[in-house]
Amino acid sequence: MTDGQQPSAWDGALAGLGARDAVAILCRGLADAVQAAPRPPSRACVRLGNASIEVEWPALAEPAPGAYAPPEAADPATEAAGHTVRAELVGTFYRRPEPGAKPFVEVGDLVEPGQQVAIVEAMKLMNPVTADVGGRVSHVLVDDAQSVEYDQPLIVIDQEADE
Repeated sequence: MTDGQQPSAWDGALAGLGARDAVAILCRGLADAVQAAPRPPSRACVRLGNASIEVEWPALAEPAPGAYAPPEAADPATEAAGHTVRAELVGTFYRRPEPGAKPFVEVGDLVEPGQQVAIVEAMKLMNPVTADVGGRVSHVLVDDAQSVEYDQPLIVIDQEADE
């Protein structure tokens, strides 16, 4: 313990768990923080003494050549008309609940608000993608099992065709 650091209640609680369990809890906390973030961190640190989790994200800057950059705004005349369902996190996009199963939705299907339309897998967790509006699926913009970025357009729903 360095000067200025005081033992805390957390230290006692973590010591009571044992080093292996305490580190597992800290690592789970770190994984949760990283998963909830819109982009990967530049640095992550887990400490056991005084129970610390530190995550650092780089300042937003111009993307490096070859790095993913969000698509430029398309010309409104060429952009697909309708409401766009976007990725809420970075991961792998799946159109089906499991391999070989029927896709959640196909182009032309009617969907209701709150209906599951896909999955984004992140860190071995399957996160449902739901329609936030009702209408007819007019475009599926991402192939099955393709990597997606935060806020990437996934599916377009034509709200005027919800009859």
